[in-house]
Amino acid sequence: MTGNFLLLILALIPLLGGLISFVIGKFSRDVRDYFADFVCLLEFGLVIFAYESIGYSCHVDNVCGFGLNFTLDGFRFIYCVIISFMWSATTIFSREYLAHHHNRNRYYLYVLMTFGSIMGVFLSADLYTTFVFFEMMSLFSYVMVAQDETPEAARAAQTYLAIAIIGGLVTLTGLILLYAKTGTFEIAKLSEFANQDLYLPGALIFVGFAAKAAIFPAHIWLPTAHTSAPAPSSALLSGLLTKSGLFGILVLSSGIFLHDSTWGMLLLILALITMVLGAVLAVFSVNIKRTLACSSMSQLGFILTGISMQCFLGHENDLAIRGTILYMIGHSLIKLVLFLCAGVVHMNTHKLNLNDIRGFGKGKFVFLFAFVMGGLGLMGAPLLNGYLGKTLIHEAIVEQIHLSDAKYLFQITEWLFLISGGLTTAYVLKLFYVLFIAEKSPDMHEKARYISPVNAIVLGISALTLPVFGFMPYSIADKISVFGAGFMNAPEHHHFINYFSFESLEGAIISITIGVLVYFLIVRKFLIRKTRDGSIYLPDLWNPKLNIENLFFRPLLGTILPFIGSLFAKLVDLFTASPVSYILEHAAKIKFIRYYENPDFGFYHDESQSETLSSLLPSSLAYCLMTFAFGFLIVLAFLLM
Repeated sequence: MTGNFLLLILALIPLLGGLISFVIGKFSRDVRDYFADFVCLLEFGLVIFAYESIGYSCHVDNVCGFGLNFTLDGFRFIYCVIISFMWSATTIFSREYLAHHHNRNRYYLYVLMTFGSIMGVFLSADLYTTFVFFEMMSLFSYVMVAQDETPEAARAAQTYLAIAIIGGLVTLTGLILLYAKTGTFEIAKLSEFANQDLYLPGALIFVGFAAKAAIFPAHIWLPTAHTSAPAPSSALLSGLLTKSGLFGILVLSSGIFLHDSTWGMLLLILALITMVLGAVLAVFSVNIKRTLACSSMSQLGFILTGISMQCFLGHENDLAIRGTILYMIGHSLIKLVLFLCAGVVHMNTHKLNLNDIRGFGKGKFVFLFAFVMGGLGLMGAPLLNGYLGKTLIHEAIVEQIHLSDAKYLFQITEWLFLISGGLTTAYVLKLFYVLFIAEKSPDMHEKARYISPVNAIVLGISALTLPVFGFMPYSIADKISVFGAGFMNAPEHHHFINYFSFESLEGAIISITIGVLVYFLIVRKFLIRKTRDGSIYLPDLWNPKLNIENLFFRPLLGTILPFIGSLFAKLVDLFTASPVSYILEHAAKIKFIRYYENPDFGFYHDESQSETLSSLLPSSLAYCLMTFAFGFLIVLAFLLM
């Protein structure tokens, strides 16, 4: 091993901590819980200490063939701080949330193993190391989705794992092709191969990362996984694991596709679909966690729009880069707060349907403060961190409108961006109305103390991070965005933007106005209805037949592809077995004479011991497998040539 070994330790401590916590849990659950908290807080402290290691690298030889390579720069440091902070908050919160859950020992094992894996992803210096830890993260996080072991959780985890495995295999294929063409996996060197014909390997690599980032059409795992997983896990899935997918997309977009407008157009199309579709699904949802999950899908579309603008604007992409960084940070922290709020609701009511939890937030100050901070941040309201990233990306779109010949395309992009922001406002207002204004559900039973003092502190501190960024954009947010911009090959010159000028506020004002209109004219009129006794209920108007998972992916993966595969196997078997069968049929009478050695008389043969060719063949199953393998090798050789 060479270099700064602290970078390796940052990835190993949570992995080892998970194993140790599992052993401790066999003897004492309380000690295990506090040990898990200690591991996360220790990691947080070590990450802060690692600031002195920025610019250093670490290479581990003789691991997985190519070895493992780690490095630390501004962007990686920022996200390692976010990861360790969020993992500390959710792990501490889990102690109360999971107090009456089964299999908590397994939960802490895999949550900490996932922690170490995602640290490895963000510290990776080459795409091979990224892939190794990315796949570890996908497998470990499967348990976080399946933790409750309900039929819904099992189905959601099945979908999550299927998407992860398929995406991983496609990404691995792309990495092999990329290495064959460039001879390197090193992230820092990928920009040297920009403007070369690397669309095929790039697109294949993109598939796996886009699946984790829940980009359309690989978003299908996100709504069900977030809904089924425990709330602390949902916060991590939404706020961080999706960002690991964006990390890979950023590596491609600022590397082999640096300033590539063709690549930018692909990202933009997928971004707009993801952004609008996620917002529409969130507006119609009647489940608090599903609403937040669909919201995450939409917000990831906003971030991908920022990445696409980086490609279009070329050397003038400073605003797009800084907006992408701030939006990623803002979304991670916002979803931490909002999913913990959903966890508070579920801890007390054991329900998630909005009809069953209406009025829950009345009289709960900490809960109200946290939800308002998260909701306003998600809406992009000024003075909160969500506003900053959204404003910078909007300014980048406006800049592209002035620079591009195809200004109508980017004007459409701007309006879809603003309308999606308006839909965000609409579903946040819907949640606020149901939780804090609507009359309490008569079936709702609450605990006397709705949240422990420790979790109240965790929720309050998490919520306080949101206005800190917004109130001090120049002294904190701008410095952080500039600090991390080098990862995306940002220009040396950074634009100054007045966040509180009318031009900057205009986008937020338009989006919020659209959202208020949608809320009062559509949501309150059609999606929130009153009964005869004056109470409200929210009908589930989304047509289940529009579920793309049931409509397309499950038939494709469960029926169509297996049929094609079996048909191909039978055809290969048929065309390879026929010539061999013909030969065997005509050679069946040929006798093979066995010679035996007698010490007294030398060699002799015995006609009774002679065998035909057909009698020497293996069983029919083995024969079919042999001929299929023979045909498959022929096809494989043809494809390789």
